[in-house]
Amino acid sequence: MNRTAFILPIIVVVIAALLSSVFIVDEREKALVLQFGQIKSIKEDPGLAFKIPLIQEVVKYDDRILSLETQEIEVTPSDDRRLVVDAFARYRIADVEQFRRAVGVGGIRAAEDRLQSILNAQVREVLGSDQVTSNTILSSERADLMVRIRDQSRARALPLGVEVVDVRLKQTNLPNQNLEATFARMRAEREREAADEIARGEEAALRVRATADRTVVELESEAEKTSEITRGEADALRNNIFASAFGQDQEFFEFYRSLAAYRAALKGSNSTIVMSPDSEFFDYLKSDTPGE
Repeated sequence: MNRTAFILPIIVVVIAALLSSVFIVDEREKALVLQFGQIKSIKEDPGLAFKIPLIQEVVKYDDRILSLETQEIEVTPSDDRRLVVDAFARYRIADVEQFRRAVGVGGIRAAEDRLQSILNAQVREVLGSDQVTSNTILSSERADLMVRIRDQSRARALPLGVEVVDVRLKQTNLPNQNLEATFARMRAEREREAADEIARGEEAALRVRATADRTVVELESEAEKTSEITRGEADALRNNIFASAFGQDQEFFEFYRSLAAYRAALKGSNSTIVMSPDSEFFDYLKSDTPGE
């Protein structure tokens, strides 16, 4: 009985030691075996692995692609039009041993703080270069700028044991204090364009109106000219007819002229005429024979 009581604790200690010496590496992880803070081995393949109990410890790091969102920063492109941008990056721990040496016990949080500083510096450097304007950042050339930021950030993140997979600009906005000025400038430009359109419309209307007025004058002049010609031709024809009639029968022509004179003189309600009794005006009313 005493022997069993002595062996049982030993068995428990051995089992506990064996269990504490075994650890599992997930396929989404990489593991470092540390002994008194020093790296003794690296476990990158998934499965069971072993360490020395109580002396060695295991630190695991995510082997997947991770995301990092940066804080908003102000950049000033070459046209001095300030912009507020924020970005996000995709990265992964490429060299777990170098990563541990670079960030120490700070782990992912310390690495992301340093990586965010790298990204912000590269965003300012690329977007603030002499060849880049605000229109470039807001145009389709934005993709090329993001590639440049990614490549430069990747080169500077290598000492951390980190590989920058991708960098994207999420938003590009004007600072709040510049929005009102920008809107006012846009409003002034639109009002100027509207005034130009109105002026051009009024100018076109004046041209159309002047053309119409000139056309009216020309048409009226042409119509008056035509009417005068027609009236002249009619008068000439009438005079020819009268002359022909006068030539054929002079007495009838004089009789006709007298009747026309009577009609004109006695027209209307006032039919009183004061003249000498022996006036030739009433020759055709005195006798049947003219001139008697």
